[in-house]
Order: sequence, then C-alpha cells, then structure tokens
Amino acid sequence: MILVKFQSIPYPVFPGGAIIGCSASFLNVPKIKGTHTAMKSGMLAAEAAFGAVHEGLNMETYLDNLKNSWVWEELRRARNYRPLYTKRKSPFTLKHGMPDHEATDVARLHSPIQYPKPDGVLSFDVPTSLHRSNTNHERDQPAHFRLMDPKIPELVNLPEYDAPEYVSDNENQLKLQINAVNCLHCKACDIKDPKQNIEWTVPEGGGGPG
Repeated sequence: MILVKFQSIPYPVFPGGAIIGCSASFLNVPKIKGTHTAMKSGMLAAEAAFGAVHEGLNMETYLDNLKNSWVWEELRRARNYRPLYTKRKSPFTLKHGMPDHEATDVARLHSPIQYPKPDGVLSFDVPTSLHRSNTNHERDQPAHFRLMDPKIPELVNLPEYDAPEYVSDNENQLKLQINAVNCLHCKACDIKDPKQNIEWTVPEGGGGPG
C-alpha cells in the first residue's frame, strides 16, 4: 500500500471508499489517544463522500482536507515518538529507509538465538496466545494465504534464510508446514518474506482474531 507521510499512514482513498480512524494509523502515540482524530477523519471523509455524490467532486478531497486539518498537524508533531520513545522534538522525520522484506538478512550473517521456553507469566506459547486472541476459522474454508511460486520456499527461503515454516516430519525430513487454522493474523509472513511470494487475503466470513 502506498504510504502518504508520518511513518506509516496509508494512502486513505481507494475506489469506492476511504480509510479512516485507527485503520489509517491516526493515533497520537505520546497521548495514547486516537478517538478525537478518528472522529475528525470520519467527519472529513463523510464531507468528501457527500461532495462526491452530490457535487461531482473527487474523493481525493478527503486527503486534501486531512492535510489542512488539525489532525495532520497533530500527527506531524508526534511522528517521531514511536521510533524514539522520547518527547524530544526533531526537525526531521525518521524513515524506515526500505521495505521490511528487504531488511531480512540471510541466515549465515547471524547466530541462532536459543530462546527459553515460555514461562506462562511473561511469555506464552502459541496455543495459549491463540486461545486468548479468540481466533476462529472454519476448518474447511480456503487457506487465506497462498504461495505464488511453491518452489521458492524450498529453493530460496530454506537454504538462504533458514525458513522457520519448515518442520521435521516422522522421517526427520524437513517439510513446509502452514497452519492456516492457527494463524494469529500478524501478517509477518507476508511483510517479512524476502521474495514477496505470499498472497495474503482476509479469511472468509467473520473469521480471524476476536
């Protein structure tokens, strides 16, 4: 998705609709507050939609109105807080520099990390987290993420990146295993995949985290 400004605000207009509120990252992180910006963005989107329907205007006016509102100025002032976790002001905007998948290093540049087992107090295993997220999927629905090229994981991801989605089978042979039913919808697989080989879609119906 095309980013507009301020770290990760997406382009808020698309054919037939607009992105508003928390879905568009209109959160003032230092204040941990977003209700006011969400409501204002909804009002501006409604005004733009009214103009598009009754006056033949373009929904692009929503973005223009956002940039001319106090919402944009408030988000501009708070733009560096999340990366810095400090209240100091900065005259420039911190940038990511590259997409996340381009920042994924090959395995040979790093040593494996031996993580301790979840202690059930500060850290938890995946089944526990899955249960607490109230995630629900119909077991016979189509998988909501697919490989565009099924050969890339074996030829690239496994030998170069030590792909974590490979597990040992009964014969101690590595095999690709995707547990779509247990997905927490973090989208890390799609965002971090170095070859961008995953086609990710939302699950059908009302499935997903609750």
